[in-house]
Amino acid sequence: MRFVVLMPTFNECQNIEATVRKVLDTVGGIDLLIIDDNSPDGTGDLANNLSRQDSRVSVLHRESKAGLGKAYLAGFEWAKTNNYDYVIQMDADGSHQPKHLPDLLAMANDDCVVIGSRWVEGGEVQNWPWYRVAISRLGNFYARKMLQTKVLDMTAGYRVYPVRGLAMLDLNNVQAQGYGFQVEMTLLSIENGLDVIEVPISFVERAEGTSKMTLKIVLEAFWLCTKWGIRR
Repeated sequence: MRFVVLMPTFNECQNIEATVRKVLDTVGGIDLLIIDDNSPDGTGDLANNLSRQDSRVSVLHRESKAGLGKAYLAGFEWAKTNNYDYVIQMDADGSHQPKHLPDLLAMANDDCVVIGSRWVEGGEVQNWPWYRVAISRLGNFYARKMLQTKVLDMTAGYRVYPVRGLAMLDLNNVQAQGYGFQVEMTLLSIENGLDVIEVPISFVERAEGTSKMTLKIVLEAFWLCTKWGIRR
């Protein structure tokens, strides 16, 4: 089986090198694709240097910042073209700890999506202020009720998808571009017969750089969840 980590970046020069090295040191036989949205801080150049130093690292340069969803969709297509069997979604800021990768990969199969979950028993969040915890819990509760699922961490970004499973989904019509993308992908997976398995992780807030979370992203997710819920 061939696995590739998809790691979108925008202004992550403070984190990208350490995160990439930790991933590659943790799991043998894994590749990594950095998807950079023309970061003005030089992240793309750093990514190129990492690729030159290690053949397991590839870089996909995009012309501009176009949203998390489009970055991952480009990564999915790249993985399919390059004959990978599974893709792993990971943030570049270090919040998704590589030490959990073996547990997620152990559950991977062609019939399911594996989610690194903060809100199942055994999962946790470190160094978040109370309001970030409240927003995440409320958002996940709302998505779960509106979409009638049992998934506790619909917005989780640490995931493993089978490439064969992704081929079953209508990715051309994905609507969400921010963190609502994770909710939409969960819904599409369930609607197309894929199981969802949640594995507990410890999510650690970034130590360097700035979070990409904005009010616009939160509102997009709430609006789309409402629309999808009414549709169902």
